[in-house]
Amino acid sequence: MYILCSDLEGVFVPEVWINVAKKTGIDELKLTTRDISDYDVLMTQRLKILKEHNLTLRDIQEVIATIKPLDGAKEFLDWLRTKIPVIIVSDTFQEFADPLMAQLGRPTILCHSLTTDETGMITNYNLRQADPKRKVVQSFQSLEYKVVAMGDSYNDVTMLQQADQGILFNPPDNVIEEFPQFPVVRNYTELTSIIDKYL
Repeated sequence: MYILCSDLEGVFVPEVWINVAKKTGIDELKLTTRDISDYDVLMTQRLKILKEHNLTLRDIQEVIATIKPLDGAKEFLDWLRTKIPVIIVSDTFQEFADPLMAQLGRPTILCHSLTTDETGMITNYNLRQADPKRKVVQSFQSLEYKVVAMGDSYNDVTMLQQADQGILFNPPDNVIEEFPQFPVVRNYTELTSIIDKYL
């Protein structure tokens, strides 16, 4: 029996931090896990930038409220959930995810959380656990599931490596070059075809 674990940003919704960068004009916030493989380095940099520019959690949530799913994402996810159990495994945060999940029909999501101070400034991020994406796959495998995993960035690689089948969805060239063992799909039509092989 199969289960599918998928990344969120870049697969079903646009990158949150890129949208924040566009809204605020802070180009440094455009960097994502497609660019920086060390998540702690990336988040530490983001929190420093937010503090320097006095941006609060509410400011980011206001940007997130304007984000829509990628074209065809909701329809693809609706189809997928009729065929196979789907778990979204993301490095986003509970405080960011809710409006996005509502637009996607509220699939199950496993993600992290944030700490804020009395002014609403984000002071820290709290990982659910170390190497969480790989460990989610391991947990399902321990329950005798075979796991199909998909993602687009460096932070998805350990999940894809652990899975019985890993798929890169519309990744940047640098990720493709470093991890040529994974099949690459560019759209939901191609993704449907490859997933059909495991159903």
